Amino acid sequence: MLTGLLNRKTFDMRLNDLSKRHETHTTPEIINGDKRSAPLERGHDIPTHWVGVLDIDFFKTINDAFGHVYGDEVLLLFSDLMRKVFRGNDLLFRFGGEEFVVFLLDVDQKGAEFAFERFRSELESYEFPQVGKVTVSIGITSARQGAHSATLLDQADKALYYAKEHGRNQVCNYHVLLEQGGVVECETASDIDLF
Repeated sequence: MLTGLLNRKTFDMRLNDLSKRHETHTTPEIINGDKRSAPLERGHDIPTHWVGVLDIDFFKTINDAFGHVYGDEVLLLFSDLMRKVFRGNDLLFRFGGEEFVVFLLDVDQKGAEFAFERFRSELESYEFPQVGKVTVSIGITSARQGAHSATLLDQADKALYYAKEHGRNQVCNYHVLLEQGGVVECETASDIDLF
């Protein structure tokens, strides 16, 4: 396992665990002095979980220009930065290639947007050996009760593709885009109950 992050094979298992945790846990256990999170009281939203799909911008160009060894180094350093920026209780996955998924636990919308934007900004300012600057496009969605894993990934993917089609190197929230007419509502999946 190149990055040391959770992989796609463990994804559904972790989602199942998360679902059980959500059913039995009603008080958020984050924030409390964690400098990597935005305070809950800043927003009026109630804490929930958030799914983010992250895709390294122009990763194929990195591989083509510098070779796969440097491409692998970018993936390793990208993963290390994820572990540093996101909280220890968040779930970090590598889905394959240059695509990653993050589950932020027990945070409101402002906190989620803050966390993903912080990662985007930290990555943008990081100097990769040989390669230089690398950016990321991120699509996020809230994991509300009754949501299915396939639907959540579809929503986050739609926001991600919007980010990539509108300049890259940005965080796009599916729900905000939906309100603004930037994306079309995803159909509800019927395979796996998440919450």
